[in-house]
Amino acid sequence: MSDNNDEEQGDPAGSTMMFRRFVTDNKEPEAAPKRSMTPYVLAGVGALLAIGIIVTVVITWS
Repeated sequence: MSDNNDEEQGDPAGSTMMFRRFVTDNKEPEAAPKRSMTPYVLAGVGALLAIGIIVTVVITWS
């Protein structure tokens, strides 16, 4: 037990090394990749464009 205390006092980075060992031993599962927003943005732009064309045609023929 005294050997462990001497090691902690003699090595100022001892707690850092213990933390690094803990991190490498206890890996977190990787998060799932985020889904792309591009299809939703394109669908929204397409819908707005279609509505704009319809409104233009209705105003023109009225």
